[in-house]
Amino acid sequence: MPLSKEDKDKIIKKYRTHASDTGSSEVQIAILTAEIAQLTEHLKQHKHDNSSRVGLVRKVQERRRLLKYLKRENEKSFEKLAKDLKLKTFEE
Repeated sequence: MPLSKEDKDKIIKKYRTHASDTGSSEVQIAILTAEIAQLTEHLKQHKHDNSSRVGLVRKVQERRRLLKYLKRENEKSFEKLAKDLKLKTFEE
């Protein structure tokens, strides 16, 4: 089940970098984090839902790629976002 429009709008408002920002790395990572949490809860109840599991792995990989990019381009923003979303940071 995808995030509702209202949930997505709240996330965008909280993490955007400027007034018309809807697709910065910070926003994309925050949205993916919410979707990952939602899918994780779904999979706790539906252990055999392999198509959702594949989708979860894809989202985790996408978030990891975006985090790597953000850390490379703007480490200060990366650290703030990782702390705010309670993400484990990784070392290269």
